[in-house]
Amino acid sequence: VTFPLDLTKTRLQVQGEAAVHRNGTAAGQTVPYRGMLRTAAGIVQEEGLLKLWQGATPAVYRHIVYSGVRMVAYEHLRDSVLGRSEDESFPFWKAVIGGMSAGAIGQFFASPTDLVKVQMQMEGKRKLEGKPLRFRGVHHAFMKILSEGGIRGLWAGWVPNVQRAALVNMGDLTTYDSVKHFLLLNTPLVDNSVTHSVASCCSGLVAAVLGTPADVVKTRIMNQPRDKQGRGLLYKSSMDCLIQSVQGEGFMSLYKGFIPTWMRMAPWSLVFWITYEQIRRICGVSSF
Repeated sequence: VTFPLDLTKTRLQVQGEAAVHRNGTAAGQTVPYRGMLRTAAGIVQEEGLLKLWQGATPAVYRHIVYSGVRMVAYEHLRDSVLGRSEDESFPFWKAVIGGMSAGAIGQFFASPTDLVKVQMQMEGKRKLEGKPLRFRGVHHAFMKILSEGGIRGLWAGWVPNVQRAALVNMGDLTTYDSVKHFLLLNTPLVDNSVTHSVASCCSGLVAAVLGTPADVVKTRIMNQPRDKQGRGLLYKSSMDCLIQSVQGEGFMSLYKGFIPTWMRMAPWSLVFWITYEQIRRICGVSSF
């Protein structure tokens, strides 16, 4: 449901990339899009409606791995490693550590699928620029990246990817868990869909604010051209990308794509948490 917003966000994040113009790879080209709506409308007009879902398959693969690992990891850290307080509450500082750790672990395992998703999302833009398409499909994308960069090539950009996931999950898991239990302990609300909805709305906003800068850096590093050894031609590291982006485009370039990011994360968080809580209830497992 929210994938077209993810695609729009990815396109916005590489728009006006200072390092690309500095290296001369976009000489003479004008930026075709400006805002979220014009970007989405342009994709539909120039590439077709279904292109809004280009890269959706690896995105599903990513979430099977990413969400599966992060949820199990967070609950294990909360209940077994870090431990709750005597009154069964989970201190905020422990929730921060647990959320960041779980997000980082989950994203590390899911990084190859995220790499394929980002590169497939940019295929339509390459076609408009007159460049040859890189991939025929998801399987071909995996095989091509593997053949060109080896196993390490599949983890290109994993450092900013993990950094982003740690920040997003500090916003998502930590906020949801903390807000939910705060509401249960300090308000008349009970453990039902209303409480889950309020907590998930808070978690979506905080996750978008914390995660967008790292998401911009991650997208740019994953989308940059590489040499035969798999080294990036535009950025040496996530810090180099961060510095170049701020110097060349200003601080707010780190929040390119924030509106579609938030518009995607808010309903995504709402759907995910309500569904997750209901599945736990149906399976006879205690509430998160």
